[in-house]
Amino acid sequence: MDNKEKVIKAFKDSEEPLNATKVSQISGVEKKEVDKIMKELKKDETIISPKRCYWALKE
Repeated sequence: MDNKEKVIKAFKDSEEPLNATKVSQISGVEKKEVDKIMKELKKDETIISPKRCYWALKE
């Protein structure tokens, strides 16, 4: 499983929106790498922001 899959799995397993720090803790991926992956996911609209600085998978 690569880092991107780990980050997406962290969002899937969570019942509430997450910030990058929380995703890093859950997935075990370094925060700097999580930031980079989340930037990609935001760009292709895989994740959306229900509240400021927190993200969740798009339904």
